[in-house]
Amino acid sequence: MLFAPRSGGVKRYLLSKKAWLEANRPSVAHTLVVPGAKHRADSSGIVQLHAAKLPFGDGYRWPSSVRRWGAWVASMNPTVIEAGDPYTPGQGALEAGQRAGCPVVGFCHSDPAGLAALHFGEWAKKPVEKRWAKLFSQFDRVVSPSRFIARRLEEAGVGDIVIRPLGVEVGTFHPDRRDRDWLLKKLGLEADARLLCFAGRPAKEKNVDVLIDAVQRLGAPYYLVLVGAGAGMPAEDRVISLPYEKDPKAVARIIASCDAFVHANDKEPFGLIVLEAMACGRPVVGVDAGGVAETVDLSVGQLARSADPADYAEAVEALFARDVEALGQAARVKTVEQFAWGRVFEDLSMLYGELSGRSEFVRPQETAPLN
Repeated sequence: MLFAPRSGGVKRYLLSKKAWLEANRPSVAHTLVVPGAKHRADSSGIVQLHAAKLPFGDGYRWPSSVRRWGAWVASMNPTVIEAGDPYTPGQGALEAGQRAGCPVVGFCHSDPAGLAALHFGEWAKKPVEKRWAKLFSQFDRVVSPSRFIARRLEEAGVGDIVIRPLGVEVGTFHPDRRDRDWLLKKLGLEADARLLCFAGRPAKEKNVDVLIDAVQRLGAPYYLVLVGAGAGMPAEDRVISLPYEKDPKAVARIIASCDAFVHANDKEPFGLIVLEAMACGRPVVGVDAGGVAETVDLSVGQLARSADPADYAEAVEALFARDVEALGQAARVKTVEQFAWGRVFEDLSMLYGELSGRSEFVRPQETAPLN
């Protein structure tokens, strides 16, 4: 369900993994089964199954039939199934695993119980958490992108969790894309402007309102540049909204051309966009909570004490009191050394090989592709 025209980190992870496997594990055939407007399968290896569009869901779709989803996945004779969704596709993946007799990995990209509490109130948290735990307890292995999500799963009663952080395409997200003069001209700003960037969905949990409040507290010379996240919001002083960018290179150019990246979600499962900003050579201001706090430290940015706008504004000022460019250079080095997709997917392939007993996942082999 987390795969839509305007999806963020999960979609980029899935497409990056598919491309990496094609290039580095030619004997492994990787098929993505995702919701779509109609049934469609082509040579790209992406299968779309019809699913109803969610109202106010920014293009997301909700598959209704677990049985149909499971039957489609099982018909591909998979060797390993990775379920990246706690809803119908996740249940369908378990059913497909039983039919095909193969292991099923649950990759936990979100905290649905936390989201339920945020959007509907605390009363909604426990029933969703119970259902979440029941589903993930059935997977042969559970993968978490962060210690934060691993702890949430453990609190819900899920065990056998391995932590595998997400990564970044360090060639696409690169400091060489920086063109500050171009961006200043595009925005109509002077050279002394301090540009804070956030790129992402305009979702409540992203705490975009905290970023807006913080930049208004800061005043001149700070400006907040929202890429995609400002959709539908009223005009605000010192806030500039740019449209959603589908092309990762275009996103990288904007991020690299700003002075710092800002991210105020204190319950972020991982924060792939944060890694992408760091790969662009930009320091990050985050909140000392959630998955972002596991990636960002004082060597590459600044962490606010909380998601309170006053605390956040203070963290931004603290960042700019330091050597912003040196921090950005350190951020680039950290992503290349620790989070390049090649390293991440090698580790994940080892897990697939362990679960399936197939060496094709561990080393390239010129044989008929596995599914």
